[in-house]
Amino acid sequence: MTDTNLRIPAVVLVHAAWADASSWNRVIPPLRRQGMEVVAVQIPLTSLSEDVAIVQRSLKRVSGPIVLVGHSYGGAVITAAGSGNPRVKGLAYIAAMAPDQGETVGELLHRAAAHASAPPLVPDEYGFLWMSAKGFGDAVAPESSADDVLLMAATQKPVAVKCIQEQMIKPAWKEKPSWFLVAERDRMIAPETQRFMARRARGHILGAQVDHTPLSSAPQGVVAIIAEAANALAHEGQSDTGTIRGCA
Repeated sequence: MTDTNLRIPAVVLVHAAWADASSWNRVIPPLRRQGMEVVAVQIPLTSLSEDVAIVQRSLKRVSGPIVLVGHSYGGAVITAAGSGNPRVKGLAYIAAMAPDQGETVGELLHRAAAHASAPPLVPDEYGFLWMSAKGFGDAVAPESSADDVLLMAATQKPVAVKCIQEQMIKPAWKEKPSWFLVAERDRMIAPETQRFMARRARGHILGAQVDHTPLSSAPQGVVAIIAEAANALAHEGQSDTGTIRGCA
């Protein structure tokens, strides 16, 4: 339960590649039931800078303090979008990218060997990457229901190669507290890469036995870490940083 006497930050959610804001549908209602204002941003997935600009524009529509939450590629977007904004009090990464200055998403993806089930990604003639239905089932969301995987494949938004090639300018995690849900069964972003980024950011780390898309397969854990971040920030960051916990 949240303390109604505290100013709980609004939660702004940023989706992954091949997804849209509806990917948060199982996360939003439980957060709202805890009394949090929640906004899920639609980003175009056309370049990192363009995606960041959309999020920054959306932040102006939200009053008071904010916790930014990103899933997968969305983590890179919140890393840039939250920088220098005093109303963004913290960041939460859900199986997500957290590049340092000068790094790209692509470099981090290749920091560890790819999982055997990870599909090869080849841009189309317009410079966009699409995910096959098999790729969704084998790597992106292997623990989701068959119907959910079909919906993800049918409604996907392609991601521009520019999104993963553009360098991070100034990472917000260097100036704000951060929380990381490390997906221990992730087949898209290696768990060891997720832990590397989380430790580098001196973040609060929750290791969870989930796949790359817990928004669908294990939304209760996603809700829990977002609520933990929001409540800790409402208490002015009284929690210790750099801790590592486990979760079944």
